Amino acid sequence: MSEIITIDGPAGSGKSTIARLLAKNLGFLYLDTGAMYRAVALAAERNHIPLDQGPGLGDLCRAMDLRFEVTIDGSRLLLNGEDISLAIRSPEMDISSSTVSAVKEVRLAMTDLQRRLARGINVVAEGRDMGTVVFPHAKNKFFLTARPDVRARRRYLERRERGEDVAFEEVETLLKKRDRQDQSRKLAPLKPARDAFIIDSSEMKPEEVIRLIMARLKK
Repeated sequence: MSEIITIDGPAGSGKSTIARLLAKNLGFLYLDTGAMYRAVALAAERNHIPLDQGPGLGDLCRAMDLRFEVTIDGSRLLLNGEDISLAIRSPEMDISSSTVSAVKEVRLAMTDLQRRLARGINVVAEGRDMGTVVFPHAKNKFFLTARPDVRARRRYLERRERGEDVAFEEVETLLKKRDRQDQSRKLAPLKPARDAFIIDSSEMKPEEVIRLIMARLKK
């Protein structure tokens, strides 16, 4: 039997780092679903498709060849054979991905693809609706969160490390906007699954979060 572990949470909560480390420790595939929505946003931009045009975005999703490729450092995301792992990590793609993720046609297409990618293998699935919508029957669900100021600081440091010249206030404003979009959308809003184990990582290091999750899995 294959096993699916879900890790949901808001932007800057550290869920990507934790999911990647957990997958590596367990020897599972790391399924970065947030990256998949960023890929849709990038493809829509390149094809000049408005982010609110449901039918057009749905057709785009069905025509995309989107897959993860395992590497020594983790994995990379390929769109029609092109490595877009870096191209999707811009602030613009952050907001655009939240916008397209609220479009019904996109959500249905990506949910179907995510389930197919996870079929028959062990997966750590990270996103915003993994435990509530995509894999509601997963045995182990986690919801990772942190105080808004902590999440904004983490995202600010990430962008500075990438060489971006950005002010903390700008990052904080974008994070608040992303939170509002994710939590208020009608389709698959960001919220913990009823049976999710909630972890506040505000004062925790990644290693401490991993130890807590591993202890929970052993139970």
